[in-house]
Amino acid sequence: MLSDDERATPPEMRIKPLKVLAQATTPSLLVHEIYASVQGESTWAGVPCVFVRTTGCHLRCTYCDTAHAFEHGTVRSVDDVASAVTAMGIPLVELTGGEPLLQPAVPHLITQLLDAGHTVLVETSGAVGIAGLDARVRLIVDVKTPGSGEHQRHRWADLGLLKPGMDELKFVLVDEADYAWAVEQLRSRPIPAGVTVLFSPAAGTLSPSWLAERIVADRLPVRFQLQLHKVLWGERTGV
Repeated sequence: MLSDDERATPPEMRIKPLKVLAQATTPSLLVHEIYASVQGESTWAGVPCVFVRTTGCHLRCTYCDTAHAFEHGTVRSVDDVASAVTAMGIPLVELTGGEPLLQPAVPHLITQLLDAGHTVLVETSGAVGIAGLDARVRLIVDVKTPGSGEHQRHRWADLGLLKPGMDELKFVLVDEADYAWAVEQLRSRPIPAGVTVLFSPAAGTLSPSWLAERIVADRLPVRFQLQLHKVLWGERTGV
């Protein structure tokens, strides 16, 4: 969970770390970490995966568990990152953050990894445009709830860009009020048929069993999920 001071960070300061990219002479990213683990969320949960975590995020969600990625990264060329990923020998790759789509070179990395034969997932906040990305990429798009403190930033107009059978929408729910709000969005928004919808309890704030039981009782066409990596390793980073 973020402190009040962390959430009060001015917008211009939130993206200040990314200004270093203006000095790069080739398409480059500010990378916080690259590591291999099992995928912890989405319909890909449990599958071995290489994670490329970028630095920087323009949001400050109340339940954020990756504040360590707000700053501190290494500028690396797209070619260097792609080589590092391929060297790990795992077909599945996820670009996450922070917010990876804040960085202009990320679309280049996506295409390069896809061309190399990887399956590429991008986990994004839903508050950055997704138009123009390689059609082969698989998006996991958050829908920020009122409990996140950032729900007014969601780009609802991008719903029509989601690819049935490929992309996913993820609601992280803080409390029962978030659940009611999410159900209303599910029933009133034009979510394309074939786009998987995930309901996940924010760790430590909403009972997972309560959420699972409500999903069943209300007959919702969604997939319940837990953060598998937290079940396995708690709050450790780099796993």
